[in-house]
Amino acid sequence: MNFDVVTLFPAMFAGPLLESILARARRSGRVGVRVHELRRWGVGPHRQVDDTPYGGGGGMVLRPEPLYTAVEWIRQSYPVPGDRVVLLSPQGVRLGHSVARRLAGYDRLVLLCGRYEGVDERVREGLAEEELSIGDAVLTGGELPALVAIDAISRFVPGVLGRAEAVDKDSFADGRLDSPYYTRPAEFQGRRVPEVLLSGDHGAIARWRARKALEATRTKRPDLLEREGS
Repeated sequence: MNFDVVTLFPAMFAGPLLESILARARRSGRVGVRVHELRRWGVGPHRQVDDTPYGGGGGMVLRPEPLYTAVEWIRQSYPVPGDRVVLLSPQGVRLGHSVARRLAGYDRLVLLCGRYEGVDERVREGLAEEELSIGDAVLTGGELPALVAIDAISRFVPGVLGRAEAVDKDSFADGRLDSPYYTRPAEFQGRRVPEVLLSGDHGAIARWRARKALEATRTKRPDLLEREGS
């Protein structure tokens, strides 16, 4: 799977993409990430990418021409059979387990990183095929949400994780949070690992994990249970 990211600040992507699982996924060729600087397609001799909004407002707005031209260039330069243009926006669909799994089914995602006050509405209407949010907060730009999206979506690409079944056991995979985990030592600062986890009884362990997952969801995210009518 490939990601083409359009941004004003490509250097923001260097560190996270060079470490850990994403770095291994890129080296193996399972995930490809190309980062494109939007100003390359800016308007006029100064490569302008933003302007003041009609009707006034609190900040600058990204112009439509550079974003449209960038996507056209990407599609011509790196043609793939199926892709999707996604605008990172606080107004978008919230990124979750099912959304990440669905987006991982595309051959390529073109991620548009907004900045300043936002983007010209014609980008939403005629270019972006989907808007994606990572939560109900406004950030300084779409770069960090794009990185979060790349990380979350890449986990569903076959071969990226050491164990393919891991994504089916994560929090939110079944609409609930995950159960607690423990490792060595068996006792730390007076707190012991639950005896059931040391018992070797796989049935009892499975029941304990299911119960603890439900308890955690009720305590921390009761809204998840409300959605499923529990």
